[in-house]
Amino acid sequence: MTAAPAGTDGSTAASDEIGEVGRRPPLTIVAPLTGVMVPLDQVPDPVFARKMVGDGFSIDPLGNLLVAPIDGEVADLQPSHHAVTIRSADGLEILMHIGLDTVALLGEGFTPRVAEGTAVRVGDPLIEFDLDLVARKAKSLLTQVVITTMDRVAAVLPATGLVTAGDDVAATIELSATTGADVDTGPARSATSDGLIVANPSGLHARPSATLVGLAKGFRSDIRLRSGEDSANAKSITAIMKLAVGYGQKVVVTAHGSDAPEAVAALADAIRDGLGEEVTPVTAAPASEAPPATMPEPEPAAPSSGDPDRYLGVAASPGLGVGTVVQIRHDDIEVAEFGDDHHTERRKLNAAIDRALLDLSALQGRLEADADPGKAAIFQAHREILEDPDLLDIAVSAIDKGRSAPFAWRAAYSSFAEQLAGLQNEVMAGRAADVRDVGRRVLEELTGQRSERAALPAQAILIAEDLTPSDTAQLDRSRVVGFATTRGGASSHVAIIARSFDIPAVAGIEARALDLPDGERVVLDGTAGLVQRNLSEEDIAGILERQRRLAERREREDALRDEPAITTDGHRVAVVANIGGVADAREAMTKGAEGVGLLRSEFLFMERTTAPTEAEQAAVYADCARALTPGQPLVIRTLDVGGDKPLTYLPIPAEENPFLGIRGVRVGLEQPAVLRTQIRAILAAADAGAHLQVMFPMIATMADWRRAKAIFDEERDASGVGTPVSVGIMMEVPSVAVMARQFAAEDGCDFFSVGTNDLTSYTLAMDRGHPKLAAQVDPCNPAVLTLIGQAAEALHERGKWLGICGGVASDRQAVPILVGLGVDELSCSIPAIPSVKAMVRRYSLDTCRELAARAVACSTPEEVRALVPDDEA
Repeated sequence: MTAAPAGTDGSTAASDEIGEVGRRPPLTIVAPLTGVMVPLDQVPDPVFARKMVGDGFSIDPLGNLLVAPIDGEVADLQPSHHAVTIRSADGLEILMHIGLDTVALLGEGFTPRVAEGTAVRVGDPLIEFDLDLVARKAKSLLTQVVITTMDRVAAVLPATGLVTAGDDVAATIELSATTGADVDTGPARSATSDGLIVANPSGLHARPSATLVGLAKGFRSDIRLRSGEDSANAKSITAIMKLAVGYGQKVVVTAHGSDAPEAVAALADAIRDGLGEEVTPVTAAPASEAPPATMPEPEPAAPSSGDPDRYLGVAASPGLGVGTVVQIRHDDIEVAEFGDDHHTERRKLNAAIDRALLDLSALQGRLEADADPGKAAIFQAHREILEDPDLLDIAVSAIDKGRSAPFAWRAAYSSFAEQLAGLQNEVMAGRAADVRDVGRRVLEELTGQRSERAALPAQAILIAEDLTPSDTAQLDRSRVVGFATTRGGASSHVAIIARSFDIPAVAGIEARALDLPDGERVVLDGTAGLVQRNLSEEDIAGILERQRRLAERREREDALRDEPAITTDGHRVAVVANIGGVADAREAMTKGAEGVGLLRSEFLFMERTTAPTEAEQAAVYADCARALTPGQPLVIRTLDVGGDKPLTYLPIPAEENPFLGIRGVRVGLEQPAVLRTQIRAILAAADAGAHLQVMFPMIATMADWRRAKAIFDEERDASGVGTPVSVGIMMEVPSVAVMARQFAAEDGCDFFSVGTNDLTSYTLAMDRGHPKLAAQVDPCNPAVLTLIGQAAEALHERGKWLGICGGVASDRQAVPILVGLGVDELSCSIPAIPSVKAMVRRYSLDTCRELAARAVACSTPEEVRALVPDDEA
């Protein structure tokens, strides 16, 4: 314990008991803020005033720095940074809540000076806040300081008047006598609620959490609140707040004890009713990794499709599956918070990690034996996660503080996964599933609690909050015809495995899909990203016929995959591949690729603790080049990372809006040593056989281009490499399209390759990951097509070429329109290459130009797509 007994020298006598039933010495709590003391019952908020959170005091602040009132560690820092909890060495927890209703500010005006797990001493800075901004935007500046572990406290005696942060005593705490716990001696029962959608506008912040805790404490049973794979003691406000449950997210209440059914029923009703807040019911939750965002709409949220029988998500793996629903749920693993001595607990953790590593090695070896190096590499990455020193340090630190190995490990990997899931970059956020997968594997080893899976029925369509890569890699493909998850995206390892298995999959599906009953017949469309139920037998028969025609079409296209893509009147279009490594380059050659239009070089830089060396990079680029037919193009995009795609070893600060910040070529220009090393590595591979071309991402201004090109020229001149290497721009920003003639006139600018994903987002000012806007982010929008056509025209005037490396190049409906706009090269996902080639062969160039002219005159993407029916013939 770190708060000092009143009248002492600050020693830790607080932990010494005086008599079996006597009281322990009082403690002093130092003022965490400079300001005027206010009694808690005068706070204009019933939850605090009625001491539902706990007893304490309030301060009307005159300063803007919140400091630690006791020695301890940061037990919880709320995502909005408006509240923080400090836990002392012997378990006293103090919650400090700056202002009232400040959770709705979503972090605006608050700057944390600590993180969860940080050790602090009295007076250490915790949170700095903008006094004027919070005063203008919040209900009140009154800051509540509350003891949440009141079972340890007999009385709180606040001071009065003005107090100075870090110096003056703000309250004296009389500790309660040590008594035995209230033992539940009745017959034990278990109960679990249905999934409950949290309708509180700001999620389970302090006020509703306190209401929930107060209700839970009225029952004898052990009660848990579960959110995803994480769970919390429902009688601990700190534990609930650490779950960071946002608006629209799903929770489940479980209980075990003599009054478990009554407890679950009462808490479930209270959550549905809003826990004392006015709420509007919601029928669907956003993807669970999405951060709590905004206030709810005034009306209940309808299904995204407007049709209660259609469940919308994101296309993760193409294809159709017709079958019956099987809901997949991971059972909670129960762990004790405190363990044996830390040496024993460390040995337990190390042994469990060693066993998990052996399992992963066996799984990796089996996949390698099946000639599946791509999936094998995923489990090699899992082994690296297990050996991550930061992850292990977090767990060991908790063990050294007395936590059990299972408790410490679960907290460590859950925290690590949530940090990843909160990133705006889809690829990095998708790796949260890998961390949870690895973490659960070790947790099962530690506890001996393993999920038993019932045998799957034939034609199963799996529905889950999430499937781990381990789950997916070991699916029985003879029985599973598709799956859908509420978490994840098209770039997750689960989606990658699904595509390699040719299993249709939908990611980010509406959370109400979790309520579909087992055994219900549904159709999963992985191409459209939806699940449909209540179809007639006639509808089902039509879908099965469509599956048959699609399979026949794919066979015909695959048979001609090595034929060139030439229109009926003799115009040739290059069809090349988007790749992320050497294995992809080799696979692309088996699908008829005529080269590589985009090598995403960041795969070399991610999931490691140091940057790749020049020699490492050069070897990989050369291997990719040698995988192609000699003379074929290999376009290498320079490192494309930034605030939305962080690297631990590059000092790129977090940004409020990373998509408009330091990313792409801007990182290279800020840290030219990184860019120069990469350019030297590319030049070193120039003689490996392919025609190497360099492309700079996120060029927005002429200054960007000229600075990047100057660096390239300097390194090329210094290298003495005589083999020609072309240089171009990845057109992602509308300014480049608008100024295409000026850029095309630049010496040394040889080509544009259009990244239609970002170009569409920037043109329409819409985030393609936004749950309400994503469906509108369609590159077939006439505005985007107009920009592409203008750029192609400008480049052709100078004898230069334009390619497409964004997702629309793989879109069958878009192909003839893009050809008509003047696109010279289509760089596709590898599986799409035969189909894209076939679409080029179906049309004449004149017809393509006519379609393009009509497309740019359309008003909506739907009108554009109607020009090219997506038939199955």
